[in-house]
Amino acid sequence: MSDTFVPLRVISDVPEPRLARPTDPEWHQRPPKPDWLRIRLRTTEDFARIREMMGRLTLNTVCQEARCPNIYECWSEGTATFMILGDTCTRACGYCAVKTGKTGQALDAQEPEHVAEAIETMRLDHAVVTSVDRDDLPDFGAGHFAQTIQAIRRRTPSTRIEVLIPDFGGDLEALQRVLKARPNVLNHNTETVPSLYRRVRSRGVYARCLELLRRSAVFRDSEFPAMQVKSGLMVGLGESWDELLATFAEVREQGCDILTIGQYMRPTMKHLPVERYYTPEEFEQLGRLAREMGYRHVESAPLVRSSYHAARHNV
Repeated sequence: MSDTFVPLRVISDVPEPRLARPTDPEWHQRPPKPDWLRIRLRTTEDFARIREMMGRLTLNTVCQEARCPNIYECWSEGTATFMILGDTCTRACGYCAVKTGKTGQALDAQEPEHVAEAIETMRLDHAVVTSVDRDDLPDFGAGHFAQTIQAIRRRTPSTRIEVLIPDFGGDLEALQRVLKARPNVLNHNTETVPSLYRRVRSRGVYARCLELLRRSAVFRDSEFPAMQVKSGLMVGLGESWDELLATFAEVREQGCDILTIGQYMRPTMKHLPVERYYTPEEFEQLGRLAREMGYRHVESAPLVRSSYHAARHNV
């Protein structure tokens, strides 16, 4: 096993607030969504074309697997976020709709080329590649990420490549393998505040997340200044306003350039309930406060997801 991330300092162990549990009546209630979260469904020829192509190339997208609310908008505009390493995640985070299992699918050796072919066909200026967690693989899937970046570079050298990576179990060698493939954007989502990590993120560690972002920023500064470091959080899981601001500041301290902030929406009744819906005005305020912390770009709105309008995040 290679070196692992070592946090620079001990993160304060904030006690988890008392929130609804599966045995509580509140868990089984689904409050109505506010008007600002109601999505207008629209399909176009581009939507149908992308759906057909994904099936033909046997590709997965996080748009489908994670039930992203923006799929109709993004696909109708000819954009998508590719999900590699199969469709089965080896973790079971309380917010995520992707199916889970102790082991994932066998790796498809043709997947990197198929992703590159799809990006070439779609003529994407900015491509986003993410994955499920693969704790069952020796390198946690890092080599597959690197191969996918290299395949895209061969076919469409001018395409900006953003990778949204898992934490690779804290394995430094795995992270370095992805960084050395030189993506334009290295994204790893913080997802939530420290006090909610145990509840929200299966086997996730807040200090490990910060250290991954810090090491990525160090690589950027020393090896590839054009690369940007990015992270994102969901709100509405039971965090406090002050916790959010403290987390924004701590993520920024690691050298993060770009921050996305969006509303958590419960995929099914088996997932964590929404504790509250933030208003568009609150998202505007969070975005302003985050920008004042020094982020180069902040995307903050109810329907924002990590890769939503990602091409606009070029700073």
